[in-house]
Amino acid sequence: MKILAFSDVHHARNRATALVAASAQADLVIGAGDFCNKRQDLAGALGLLAGIEAPLVLVPGNAESHGELQAAAPEGATVLHGQGVEIGGLRLFGLGYAVPETPFGEWSCDLGEDAARRMLDGCAAADILILHSPPKGVADLTSNGLSVGSVAIREAIERIQPRLAVCGHIHDSWGQGGEIGMTRVANLGPRPNWFEIAA
Repeated sequence: MKILAFSDVHHARNRATALVAASAQADLVIGAGDFCNKRQDLAGALGLLAGIEAPLVLVPGNAESHGELQAAAPEGATVLHGQGVEIGGLRLFGLGYAVPETPFGEWSCDLGEDAARRMLDGCAAADILILHSPPKGVADLTSNGLSVGSVAIREAIERIQPRLAVCGHIHDSWGQGGEIGMTRVANLGPRPNWFEIAA
């Protein structure tokens, strides 16, 4: 299966246009959160992605809540936040929001490590983990060199060992990645990222 994945579009029309064009070649499209800015005009931000016709799976970032994303998602899109779905023979599990909590204030949709751990405990197996936040120690460095990824997410990857874990959130680490055991981890950013995974 040819998979197109992205994160952190933040209502950028040029980024969305490029993703919609690329999606014509995709069997599955994954959006790993932060479609808008500070929970403003999510419907307008998702409207920029309206030309995506492939199956679309989304998780909420910290710039939109789970309920807001469910309400605004395009018809036929799947929204995951502590749930899984099977598409084309691949098992996907999603967890959105910022983990751990950010210093950004009331607009930010955040989870503490314990809450994230409880939600991730519901996943026994997956081929792809779709996350907004990166795991601790991989693709999680800020411009100051601080590692701000999630311990709970790293523990889940170590336990589940999916073939792929995608994330975003930490803009300074867009395009970075690594491995945790047998799992490839990729911090996506708002550009077309391509993965081939056989069902």
